[in-house]
Amino acid sequence: MNTSLEGRTALITGGSLGLGLATAMAYYQAGARVAILARRESVINEACKSVAQSDAPEAARIAGYVCDVSQADELTDCFGAVAADLGGVDILVNNAGQSAAGRFVDVTDEQWQLDIDLKLMAAVRLSRLAWPHMESQGWGRIINLLNVYAKTPDAGTAPTSVTRAAGMALTKVLAGEGAPHNILVNAMLIGFIKSDQIKRRFDASDTEQSFEDFVAAAGVRLPMGRMGEAEEAANLALFLASPAASYVTGCAINMDGGLSKVV
Repeated sequence: MNTSLEGRTALITGGSLGLGLATAMAYYQAGARVAILARRESVINEACKSVAQSDAPEAARIAGYVCDVSQADELTDCFGAVAADLGGVDILVNNAGQSAAGRFVDVTDEQWQLDIDLKLMAAVRLSRLAWPHMESQGWGRIINLLNVYAKTPDAGTAPTSVTRAAGMALTKVLAGEGAPHNILVNAMLIGFIKSDQIKRRFDASDTEQSFEDFVAAAGVRLPMGRMGEAEEAANLALFLASPAASYVTGCAINMDGGLSKVV
């Protein structure tokens, strides 16, 4: 099975930690040039070092960019810098986001707009920026990282469940428009994966457990009896970006160890 990304340029939002960082590592090891976007420069620098590992700095195919993807002008400028430094973006992974959930009546207009800009509009804007290059060369991959609430929203999960559902609809629209140009667009619906988001949830809790015990206790309640690893999600992201998935588009794939009640 061919999962080589030699000669391709990938842009990953939220790429400095967790699932984004694991995906950056997988793409880099598959031969891609990788741009990671995140908000904190110090974290980005550490992420680039960990991805490059033993490569000499001048030989490394990894670059980091400080960017708040919820800001349209900042995003446009950053995308231009990536294209100038690494070439046109062939693979786009829209991964940036954070958990935002509460009772519907308690969610303010400001919180709604923040979530829409971060999770939906960032994906819209980046896809629009990347599209002309992908279309002109007849090859492109867009992967939207969503969550299982996009298919099965629970009470108390707004605004995230709503913006993630919109991301799934966006995936299908783009897949239909991209298919004639060999631009394949898919979504990964994440369940409970051991990531920075889980670490933040642990830090905010008042538990006396260790992080490992916290993860294990949460994992027992899942169908597979454990949380997934970030590297397992990255394996799927690598497959979807690679030649091995050349006839897969318009899919919303559950990456949740069986958590979701729907296929």
